Amino acid sequence: MKINLIFVLILLLSFNLLIASEKTSIKNFDVKPENSPAVNKINLQKAIDWASVRGAALFVEPSEEPYYIDGGIILKKNVSLIGVHGPTHRGTVHQTKKQPVGSVFAITDKENAFITVETGTQIKGIQFWYPEQTIKDPAAIIPYKATIQVSQTSRAQGIYLSCLTFYGEYLTFDFNAKKGNACELMTFEHCYGYPLSGEFIRMDYCYDVPRILHCHVNPAAQRYIGGQYSPEVVDAVIAKKTFAYTINHTDNAQLIDLFTFGTYGGILLDGESYGQLTNFNFDCVAVGILKRGNNTKNRNWQIAQGSIIANTGEKVEDIHPIIIEGQGHTSLSNVEAFSGGNRALTPVPENMSWDYLLVRGDKKLTVSIWGSRMRNYMADSPISIENENAIIHAVGCFDKDENLYNKTFD
Repeated sequence: MKINLIFVLILLLSFNLLIASEKTSIKNFDVKPENSPAVNKINLQKAIDWASVRGAALFVEPSEEPYYIDGGIILKKNVSLIGVHGPTHRGTVHQTKKQPVGSVFAITDKENAFITVETGTQIKGIQFWYPEQTIKDPAAIIPYKATIQVSQTSRAQGIYLSCLTFYGEYLTFDFNAKKGNACELMTFEHCYGYPLSGEFIRMDYCYDVPRILHCHVNPAAQRYIGGQYSPEVVDAVIAKKTFAYTINHTDNAQLIDLFTFGTYGGILLDGESYGQLTNFNFDCVAVGILKRGNNTKNRNWQIAQGSIIANTGEKVEDIHPIIIEGQGHTSLSNVEAFSGGNRALTPVPENMSWDYLLVRGDKKLTVSIWGSRMRNYMADSPISIENENAIIHAVGCFDKDENLYNKTFD
């Protein structure tokens, strides 16, 4: 029995040593909180260069003080950059200062994207903090470059981004690839932030099933380390008329459990995209979903199990929970819309949307709506039709007066 126990302990020790050897602290490469941002950038890049040929993981060792670091870093092929956190939502809390602790990169570089990712890379469990970004003054918003961007010079594939939290960023994930270097197989999951450009994830030319899972955009992101963004800052973000999520030139995108609050748009499903969007909440937006389509073959979206609160913007006539245009088919199932006031931003005085759905354009498109509740809109009808070639079929829905709404327009 003793021999067996000793053998097990030896195996466990060997396993732990193996794991430790595969994940090397960035401090071993002289990336330290007390260094200057320029020095930390140089040393982290050296660590990445070392890890790339080995397929190694670099450990962002937790610290009471963050790692101040310049941008322009390239996360080369095969490297994992790993910290200790799940998504920290509203901030980890220093004992005496308004700043996060743990695996934290502090960014002040205004000229460069912070980190560019190549094929077979992973970033997980890290907080990204922009300490100079404003919380209260919209005139003082700093338009930082993207925190994480996809490679613009190589065809990046198999990138995994998980459990990341952002405080004070301007553009969070820039995955607008170039046509000749289309990216593939991207996964974003459990990522939290509030980009002051209004763009959290933008994706273009990303083929073979990109996935965005369990992501959360909210101006309360810094509540414990600086305070919630002021209504004036949120209004300035909305005024940019951008979308928290933008998808284009994608094959069968999988979008599950997405949230945004206080951006002009929830999601833009652009003309060269198709896929599924399910389990979502787009709160305090002017437009919840804008779906376009550039052909009739496969520019189709299945959208289900969600709610949209559309109540802000310049005027109520421009507030539409859902807009559909172009070509292709859209299926809406159990998607409700309602509106109301919210003190975190400036809603329109009516505290309502104009309608539930606006269909516009001049080409044939089709829409099916099932089991959806439509309320708190001002127009006489929940569906506004500005496309005489559209075919729309609604079954088992309820209008603003809680009357059964079964309609076909063709």
